Amino acid sequence: MTRFGLLLGVFSAAIAALLITIVYSSGTSRWFAAAGVALLTGLIVGLLLGRRTRVEREPHANHQETLLSDAGIIDFSPRLLDATINEMREGLLVIDQEMRVVASNRAARSLFSNIEDSIGARRLTELTRNPAIYDAFLDAVRGRERAGVKVETYGSERRVFDLRVVPLQSANGKGAHGAVGVFFDITRLERLELIRQEFLSNVSHELRTPLTSIIALAETLETGAIDDPEHNRRFLTIIQKNASRMHRLIDDILELSAIEAGNVKVKLEIVQLRPLVEDVVGSLSAAASIHTITLQNLVLHEAKVFADPHRLVQMLTNLIDNAIKFNRDGGVVSIKYESGARDQISVEDTGEGIPAHHLDRLFERFYRVDRARSRELGGTGLGLAIVKHLARAHGGEVTVESRFGGGTRFTIELPGEVTKDEPSPSNRVGFT
Repeated sequence: MTRFGLLLGVFSAAIAALLITIVYSSGTSRWFAAAGVALLTGLIVGLLLGRRTRVEREPHANHQETLLSDAGIIDFSPRLLDATINEMREGLLVIDQEMRVVASNRAARSLFSNIEDSIGARRLTELTRNPAIYDAFLDAVRGRERAGVKVETYGSERRVFDLRVVPLQSANGKGAHGAVGVFFDITRLERLELIRQEFLSNVSHELRTPLTSIIALAETLETGAIDDPEHNRRFLTIIQKNASRMHRLIDDILELSAIEAGNVKVKLEIVQLRPLVEDVVGSLSAAASIHTITLQNLVLHEAKVFADPHRLVQMLTNLIDNAIKFNRDGGVVSIKYESGARDQISVEDTGEGIPAHHLDRLFERFYRVDRARSRELGGTGLGLAIVKHLARAHGGEVTVESRFGGGTRFTIELPGEVTKDEPSPSNRVGFT
C-alpha cells in the first residue's frame, strides 16, 4: 500500500469514528449503524486506491509485458528484440573497449564475406582490413562520433555503405566503454546517381554538337554569307537538319523520362498485326528507297497480338528505322511473326551486323556501336532504350541476335498465353 492510499484510509476511518462518537452520544442506534458503514467504506476505498496507485507507479515495461502477453497480443521479450534487430536492413555492430565484437545482427554479419562462422568476441581487425571501418570505430571508442563514412565492400558484387559510429558512454559519463555502428546500404543510390551523371553528360554532349553547328552557321550568315547565293541555302539546310536533330533528341528524352516515371499508360487490345506493320513500312518507305532497301512484310494476314497499337507502332518504327539506317545499300529488311508460348515479332536486316561485345549494352541510353555513323544518320541513341521499356510494359521483352558481317535480328516478345478474345485492363509503364 502506498503512502497516499494509507493516509486516505486513515482519514476515512477517522471521519467514521467521529460520526460514531456523535451518534453514540445521541443514543440513536440507526446513526450508529450508519457510522459503522462509513468506517468500513473508508477502509475499503483506502485500500483500493492504494492498490491502484501502486500499479500505476510500478515499472511500466513489466506490466505492459505481462498484460499484453496475457491478452495474447504481443510479447515484448528479448527474443522479439533479437528478431527485430536481425530483420533490420541496416547492419548493426557493437564493440567493446578492446575493439571486440559483443553484438551484431544478420545484415552486419553478411558484410564480412570472409567469415563463415560466428563473429562474436572477434576483434574488428579479424573481420575486416578496411581502414575506413576500423578508424571510425576506433575514434568512437575514444569518444568521438563519426558519421558519413563511405565504406565499399567487394564480395560477389560491389556494395557501398554509409557508416555512422557513436560511442557507448560509461555510467559516469567520463569515457566510452565501446561503440555502436550502423551500416546504411546506399549501393542502389550510388548506382542511380552514376546513371544520372552519365545521362546529363550524354545529353549535354548530344545537344552541344548540333547547337555549335547552328551557332557557327548563323554567325557566318550574319557576317555576310547570307548574300552569297552559292552557300547560303546550303548553310540554311544544315541549320535546319541540326535543329531537327535537337528536336528529335528532346522528344525522345521527354518520352523516355515519362516512361521511366510511370506516366505512360499501355492500353492493351487485340491488334491485327499485318495492317499495322504495313502502316509502319509505308511511313518508312521513302527513307528505304534512298538506299534501295527492300522492306518485306512477311506477317500472315490472320496474325493477332495483344498489345497497345500506338506503342507497338512506336517500337516497330524504331527497330525498322534502325534496320534501314545500318543496312547495306540494296539490302533487305524483313518483318516476321511467330506465335507460341510468347508471340514474337522480329525485324531482321542484312547489314554488317554488330560485334558481340556490344550486344549486352545495346539497349542502354545513348549507347552507340558506331557513334560517328549514328550521328551522321540522325540517331539520338535513345530509340532502343524506349523499345526495351515499352516491351517490358507489355509484360514482354526485346532481344537481339547478330553475327558480325551477317546481319542483325531484333525480336519483340509479347506474352502469348493472354487470351486474345477478352480485353485487358490498362497497364502503367514504369521504370525497371
